[in-house]
Amino acid sequence: MGRLFGTDGVRGVAGRDLTAELAMDLSVAAAHVLGDAGAFHASVGRRGRPIAVVGRDPRASGEFLEASVVAGLASSGVDVLRLGVLPTPAVAYLTSALGADLGVMLSASHNPAPDNGVKFFTRGGYKLPDAVENEIEQRLGEKWDRPVGPSVGRVREAYGEADRYVSHLLSTLPHRLDGLRVVVDCAHGAAHMVAPEALLRSGAAVETIGAAPDGLNINEGVGSTHLDALKQAVVERGADLGVAYDGDADRCLAVTADGDEIDGDQIMTILALAMHEDGRLAEDTVVATVMSNLGFKIAIRNAGLNMVETAVGDRYVLEAMKEHGFNFGGEQSGHVIMLDHATTGDGLLTSLHLMAEVARSKRSLAELASVMTKLPQVLVNVRDVDKAKASAPELLSAVTKAEADLGDTGRVLIRPSGTEPMIRVMVEAETHDRASSVAHHLADVVRTVCA
Repeated sequence: MGRLFGTDGVRGVAGRDLTAELAMDLSVAAAHVLGDAGAFHASVGRRGRPIAVVGRDPRASGEFLEASVVAGLASSGVDVLRLGVLPTPAVAYLTSALGADLGVMLSASHNPAPDNGVKFFTRGGYKLPDAVENEIEQRLGEKWDRPVGPSVGRVREAYGEADRYVSHLLSTLPHRLDGLRVVVDCAHGAAHMVAPEALLRSGAAVETIGAAPDGLNINEGVGSTHLDALKQAVVERGADLGVAYDGDADRCLAVTADGDEIDGDQIMTILALAMHEDGRLAEDTVVATVMSNLGFKIAIRNAGLNMVETAVGDRYVLEAMKEHGFNFGGEQSGHVIMLDHATTGDGLLTSLHLMAEVARSKRSLAELASVMTKLPQVLVNVRDVDKAKASAPELLSAVTKAEADLGDTGRVLIRPSGTEPMIRVMVEAETHDRASSVAHHLADVVRTVCA
């Protein structure tokens, strides 16, 4: 069996790849690795059993997976606080705010409803480093002494903690958003209650779409991966802008009043310049991944700022930020980490601060985004291929030739997906036609070489 953990936890089709038994085994192993019975818990003012918080998105499979995770933790001697349906960054925040030893989130983010995933947070609300994930995998199925009697963990509901998260978000805003008209797309996902509430309490006039989850419709035609519905709603309702979250709301994208998409690179550019202007951007540096558009790099450089580049995945962005003392970074996909306020990407936090800059500057979102010129970028997802062959000599040779043909006016990136049986081919060039031609040629090579 290959490595269970991908770029963002353990993910697969719920009930087939991610079974109730696996979810329970993972939670038991995580309890043994992350739990610390001798820890002092500020939230309860005592030493005692480890504490875990557990949240999920609205997927139907989250119900049985949550039951499995809670059972595994409690049977391992861990007290469990069930948070209910909340965004991933809310679980991360509450892991820290409640003094928990670990947090667990059940979600497959932007994936379709049949998928689900288990991701863990360490004390303080941080995602796990590779070494800790490896240790959890190694301890799956090990023999252990099972607690009995008063040593078993206790379980209680903590649904009211959602308000603590919303209050935290609002406390980070420099000013209210009165007068701003926005449409928010919650992807029928984890943010369907807390996002509208946070925006309303901030003073914005809010209309929502994608806020009626039924357990099966998450990300279905809505959310940050399907922006057409939001674009139409913003234009029809005369809103100043729109924001869209993914299924677990750890990222967001935006839409201008005219219905034009604003991606994560543009959002980061707007926020980085605002933070720089206020003297809040640590070391005048932004951390981004290799997927960021060349136009983003040029805009950051033209503003006199620095950029540090990492591998794809917000966890790697965060690692670089923590290692070097930076406080801002993210991904083109809309994962933005504001380390002064959060320990992981937070779509709600990002959208609130983006709106705050629109309100402060009295400029439209389109005007703010115009500081960055996007180079045409084409991404082709080649599905059902052998990801292990992504470094095959024939493919690398084709990439080298394509890069030589593009020269300084473009670039090529071939990347296996961390969560799906897929290889991503990304090409940037001076024109869309050129980028598309090169990308689809390389995708054909991938299909041949990586079959």
